[in-house]
Amino acid sequence: MTIRSLDLLDLPTIARYRNEVLTLDSARALTRGHPLGAMGLLAYINPARHLYAAIANGGDTKLLGGVIHTRGETFAKLLYLAPSSNLSDPQLPALIEHLTSQAGEWKALHVIAEIDELSDVFPALRMAGFSVYAWQRLWDVSQLEKTEAGLDAGWRRAQSLDMPAVQSLHYQIVPPLLHPVEPAPNRAIGFVHKGVKCYASVTAGMYGIVLTPLIHPEESDVSTKISALLHSLPDRRGRNVYLNVRSYQTWLEPVLEDLGAKPSTRQAVMVKHLTRLVKELSPARVLPANGTIQASRISRMDMDE
Repeated sequence: MTIRSLDLLDLPTIARYRNEVLTLDSARALTRGHPLGAMGLLAYINPARHLYAAIANGGDTKLLGGVIHTRGETFAKLLYLAPSSNLSDPQLPALIEHLTSQAGEWKALHVIAEIDELSDVFPALRMAGFSVYAWQRLWDVSQLEKTEAGLDAGWRRAQSLDMPAVQSLHYQIVPPLLHPVEPAPNRAIGFVHKGVKCYASVTAGMYGIVLTPLIHPEESDVSTKISALLHSLPDRRGRNVYLNVRSYQTWLEPVLEDLGAKPSTRQAVMVKHLTRLVKELSPARVLPANGTIQASRISRMDMDE
């Protein structure tokens, strides 16, 4: 079996598998579209992006996979695997290992994959060193109606001076064991509600908008705040909007259900922790060539028997 990076000669294989892709980055799929579509393929020729795709040959079926990393982030994400009809192929764990090793070259500390909880790719991911650390469900909130109570939005774009309060909110809501995998936000990309007890990060693309909320459990009238957030989004242009609810915020799901939001199937969020070779080592201190070590002197004490 050989595993190598994709090139132009693999276009027939890409075209054949275009409709058999398992996406592993839900937010990117909903906002940027098909990873093997025209726009997705154009992203691979941008050298400034940490985006890599590989193909495995040698079995009955060729396998494709991709991984992506945002500069400055501590984690990378598996982007897709194909074909989705052959996820039990014994080559698949090796392909996943190859993709995660590329993430290590980008100095990522973790690799994340998001899959439906009943997906057939579970065994291959586990063999490649992945384990479940959280669950999530994406709720389609595109059709929620605006309420009179939601006219006073109270939401505004986050600014750099809001980040300490947002980070404090993150540490209060996200369990400590998940902090290495889900670090606190360090860039003002999202919206805050007055009082900074509610925050929503934003991932947007030409096909949709995904909001990931952090809402303190002590907040009141949460349904109104969510409705107001949706109608505060600027330049929506008819794009679908989704709310990504992780397992540590499941108390939001009944609220969304009452609002009329449409849930997706539950997904497992899996992670593989990477080790990285430390290349910048500090040499141990050595004795100078002309130095000497003075022997210690111990005198014998006379002891009476």
